[in-house]
Amino acid sequence: MSLPSLTLAYWCVLVAVALPYAAAYIGKIGSFRWRDNQSPREWAGRQNGWRARAMSAQANSFEGLPFFIGAVIIAHQLGAAQAQLDLLAAAYVLLRIAYIALYIKGIGTARSAVWALAFLVNIAIVFAGR
Repeated sequence: MSLPSLTLAYWCVLVAVALPYAAAYIGKIGSFRWRDNQSPREWAGRQNGWRARAMSAQANSFEGLPFFIGAVIIAHQLGAAQAQLDLLAAAYVLLRIAYIALYIKGIGTARSAVWALAFLVNIAIVFAGR
């Protein structure tokens, strides 16, 4: 078996898809039990503090995925310079990782600024096509 020849931007899509699950794992680690799997949303609704913020970061990460995935596909279809597209996609992923960390730590103003930067990077990806 061999790995497909994906661009770095496409690999970044795969990483971005994994980020919501990572946020949920962080929120659940050490607290989520097998019995909680019967009603995981009820469990999440009972959380507070950093665990609740981790679950909110998960939700926001899912919400941001369609735009990022679409932007990368559009940029590829429009013939964006691959190096520029790869750089922008990597910047998006790094910003989203920082966003999740800031969300979990409860640093709201910085979190919002990082969210806005990631959104602007998505817009730049769409317009990176030639």
